[in-house]
Amino acid sequence: MNTAAVSRGSLEGRVALVAGATRGAGRAMAVELGRAGATVYATGRTTRGSVSEVGRPTETIEETAELVTAAGGTGIAVPVDHLEPERVRALVERIDRDHGRLDVLVNDVWGGDHLLDFDTKVWEVELDKGLRMLRLGVETHLITSHFALPLLIRRPGGLVVEVTDGTAEYNGPRYRGNLFFDLAKNAPIRAAFGLAEELGEYGCTAVCLSPGFLRSEEMLDAFGVREENWRDAVAREPHFAIAESPAYIGRAVAALACDPDVARWNGQSLSSGQLAIEYGFTDTDGSRPDGWRYFIEVVHGGKEATAEDYR
Repeated sequence: MNTAAVSRGSLEGRVALVAGATRGAGRAMAVELGRAGATVYATGRTTRGSVSEVGRPTETIEETAELVTAAGGTGIAVPVDHLEPERVRALVERIDRDHGRLDVLVNDVWGGDHLLDFDTKVWEVELDKGLRMLRLGVETHLITSHFALPLLIRRPGGLVVEVTDGTAEYNGPRYRGNLFFDLAKNAPIRAAFGLAEELGEYGCTAVCLSPGFLRSEEMLDAFGVREENWRDAVAREPHFAIAESPAYIGRAVAALACDPDVARWNGQSLSSGQLAIEYGFTDTDGSRPDGWRYFIEVVHGGKEATAEDYR
């Protein structure tokens, strides 16, 4: 399947919920689902009138919804804190009332980077910060699935995408430098495995998906570059040469949602680079970066190769 297969209208009539769509991967996944024709509910805590604890007022769910609509779908922004069960319940009731169906659920809620101190022992971590990371990265996903899945399983073919950082192959043998972060980023992998067991009898599919080295808005800001000149940051961080745009994981989700045989991935841990090879889509520059393969084989494995060999 090539990029032409994920075309405008491929998901016409389908309804998606992207939980955590304010910026980065979540925004891109919402936009690419919209580009394929879906109606996309984009949720998050930062709106044009309110800023979340992440503290980035320039990215809002309203803007995400507008980008979805501009891409060819129907974007609907709904302010939701996914740690508040009643707000999530109300969101799902609204989707049911307005459409009577949910075809794709993307659990992308995170927002914990500002709490993260790497290479800090569990007894040295500020406990409130660590527990907040777990709430943001794990509890939100469970609350959302609890309320949304009864609507999704009404029709066979539903897709749940748990979004994380790192694949099972990468994370399994490696510690991610902070126990709370490690748990938060491994939990979605296990959640997809468990959901696959629960959804299979309804003809629905659950997967876990990770971007590679993501050029999110926050990451670009950290390196002092923009998307247009992101390669200027490679001098400071050579491994940034493998970085991928958020659109890449967006295209991965759209490819999964359009695949009539998506059940073959049920319960698996996947990456944007892996799916690009399988489905034939590319990043915005026409390349196919395989970030986790690069880190496994070159950075940790000692193979003599460059990032360009993995693009």
